[in-house]
Amino acid sequence: MQDNLIKIKRLIISNQYIFTKKAELEMFADSLTEEDVLESIVNANGIKKVIRSTSSHASGNEKLYIIESFTYDGILVYTKGSIKRLEGKEYFYLLISSKKAIKN
Repeated sequence: MQDNLIKIKRLIISNQYIFTKKAELEMFADSLTEEDVLESIVNANGIKKVIRSTSSHASGNEKLYIIESFTYDGILVYTKGSIKRLEGKEYFYLLISSKKAIKN
């Protein structure tokens, strides 16, 4: 398992995560709970993609981790987030979280 995924999972189970307002709105629109999103991250087998942030608020080296994984109820969840340090402590900062459409 990838080191960064292990780190993200440890942050999640240590309650060191923050949902952005955008992520909360997307979760609400897709009828996802916070538990659904966290469950899908903990269930993930890998990080699908790592990209550099293009946000003007991000440091030039910030990485965004894209994780797609299922909840225990079989819902595929798409999450994008970054690892940030706030007040000397690391957090997984969830930027986007929504249901992923499954193509047949």
